[in-house]
Amino acid sequence: MITLRPSTPQDAERVMDIWRKAVDATHAFLAPRDRAALDRELAAFFPHAPLLLAVDAAETPQGFMLLHDGHLEALFVDPDQHGRGFGTALIRAALSHRSDLTTDVNEQNPQALGFYTHRGFARIGRSAHDGQGRPYPLIHLRHRTPN
Repeated sequence: MITLRPSTPQDAERVMDIWRKAVDATHAFLAPRDRAALDRELAAFFPHAPLLLAVDAAETPQGFMLLHDGHLEALFVDPDQHGRGFGTALIRAALSHRSDLTTDVNEQNPQALGFYTHRGFARIGRSAHDGQGRPYPLIHLRHRTPN
């Protein structure tokens, strides 16, 4: 059973564990110095971030997302739990707030791009750099709302 709940500062260690495992599994393109910088930034950010967690029956967080003004800033699921519905549950929750939800995906992460396109997102643009100006191209996506 998957339930959703807001994160607390006590969840930060598990959230970082999820982020690290997910990035290690899907972001081999990151330069080590960039990976380390992101790790430091997020370790300071996550304890106070308004994250929504997807937790299992034991109340253990297995995924999380950050939604801001209709833009999905982050969605990560523990790779050991891929395919079990945690990411889909988070997407459904986000869409319940905003049907024209947008997000960005690293171009070098085809697994994430497939996840989003399978759930109704379409490409609306591309940037040559990520939000911090690093040379990691982003694909901009918007959920296709039914007519």
